[in-house]
Amino acid sequence: MAGAAALAAAQDRPESLLPPGFGQSPAPPQPRATPRAGPSGAATPAPATTPTPRPTPADAVGALIDSLATPTPVATPSATPTPTIDPATLAEYELPASARRSLAVVGPAGPREGALGADVFAGADGRVAEVLMRRLSAPLPSRWMSILLRRTLAAQMETPRGVNGADFAAERAWLLLRMGEAQVARAVVQSVDAGNYTPKLYQVAINALLASSDPAGLCPLADRGAAVTGLGGYRVAQAMCAALVGDASRGSTLLRQVRRQRITDDFDLKLAEKLMGSGANGRRAVTVEWAGIDRLTTWRFGLSTATGVTIPEDYISYVGPQVRGWLATSPTVAATERAAMVDQAASFGVLSNVALVDFYAGLADNEQASRAQSAVANDLANAYAGNDEDARLAAIRSLWGDAARTPYGRLILTARAAARLPVVADRAEADRLVASMLSAGLDRSAARWGGAVKEGGDGWAMIALADPDHQSGVGYDMITSYAGSGDAKFKQQLFFAGMAGLGRLSRADTERGAEALDVRIGQRNAWTEAMDEAVADGRTGMVVLLCAVGMQTGNWRGVPPQALYRMVEALRSVGLDAEARMIAAEAIARA
Repeated sequence: MAGAAALAAAQDRPESLLPPGFGQSPAPPQPRATPRAGPSGAATPAPATTPTPRPTPADAVGALIDSLATPTPVATPSATPTPTIDPATLAEYELPASARRSLAVVGPAGPREGALGADVFAGADGRVAEVLMRRLSAPLPSRWMSILLRRTLAAQMETPRGVNGADFAAERAWLLLRMGEAQVARAVVQSVDAGNYTPKLYQVAINALLASSDPAGLCPLADRGAAVTGLGGYRVAQAMCAALVGDASRGSTLLRQVRRQRITDDFDLKLAEKLMGSGANGRRAVTVEWAGIDRLTTWRFGLSTATGVTIPEDYISYVGPQVRGWLATSPTVAATERAAMVDQAASFGVLSNVALVDFYAGLADNEQASRAQSAVANDLANAYAGNDEDARLAAIRSLWGDAARTPYGRLILTARAAARLPVVADRAEADRLVASMLSAGLDRSAARWGGAVKEGGDGWAMIALADPDHQSGVGYDMITSYAGSGDAKFKQQLFFAGMAGLGRLSRADTERGAEALDVRIGQRNAWTEAMDEAVADGRTGMVVLLCAVGMQTGNWRGVPPQALYRMVEALRSVGLDAEARMIAAEAIARA
């Protein structure tokens, strides 16, 4: 209860990603630890620090569920006292009542855009959902779990009970940022009318807009954001926005005031000046030098990418992996600079197969592309449109590389090319072809290879899990037939967990396999009880969040088989059968 109370209080002021001095009130210098893998940390290229370890699944689940025992109400944050605004003046900028959006339904996307339905959190306690979202460590090890979580958070949803719609949007956007989904996070914060912003949403919005390389998006928020929150970032945004609309004199005056008050250091103000110089009547040329800068912050990321300032690779290497997702989807960063990030972003679920193919295809005619980048674009063209089957397969092999283990991002890249190949029995690459197709959700294309893959191999297991037409009650002997590659025992446990969770084993075979393989599917704890309750009540959003909680680990090797069983079973029970199948198959491909 004490932990929940402290967390609830902290939710009014999410940790800022802005540079020192951009917060509401200055604090004395503190020793800075390297941030965890989430946007709440800034890059600190100092070899003396070591990354904070990610929590193990058991630790994370226990901490999260313990804090949910007695949810503490989250008080609606009150605004910092501000000077009185003339109502007549304010009315000039307000939307008419007919055009205002309600906080009862908030979000940018509906089922037509691939998001879940408006009732995704119907009946749920929003305070509990906020705790889960705030404590969740991301990116997740599963691409398909990340995609499902994004579709949940981006939904145009009914605000659950117990929370303010704007505050709930802030929590959703904050988690999306940590997942690398900067563009979706921006869409979520912008789905709330500026007049309905709370202090928490103002704080998250400035990070979302900067992470998506859209500092101009701060302009509708800058004046009231500065008044309500006192954040120095909004103070500087007032100056930048004045210059962007052609009032360079006012912008310069505001920036001088900020500099005199020492809100931040000169480097951050130089970035602001560079942006101001790109506005109407902007005449000042500003040179930005990274020498001596100790870390990369969201402010520096957003203004650098928006103004064409290249961020040195050393700074990217020290930040959390979510920043690679931000870079990969930044519309203002040159494709040649994003090329090193897109494969990893796809493996996180940030980019689809179609987006990845479009990106590399664009490099084919890019005069700035390196020889290696042009070679990838050429291989991709041959993989999809080669003169014959052998040419297409050779190009796919080239994209996969000679390594013993193909990077998952390259499997995603070749998914539809693999689906175009004719089925040939005993093909050496069959397992990887199946994994490639399933990375893009091409389950029926993969199922065509059911009679051509080696029985007991990885491809055979993935098809058994992913095939939408697979018969239930296949028998325990199918589990014992699976040998797999790598750690055979662990992968056999995952295969059993997936098949049992999908309901493809009888109850007797499920109990037999659980005992023989030591997969404790009947284990009870706070996480399983919360999952069972969410399933029984049909609360899809809570099921998705709790499944993500079960994946609090750096890679698939850390996901317990019994947890996979619970997740797959729960998703199937609330109607997310396709997602359950893809996650189960992904476990075999990536473990």
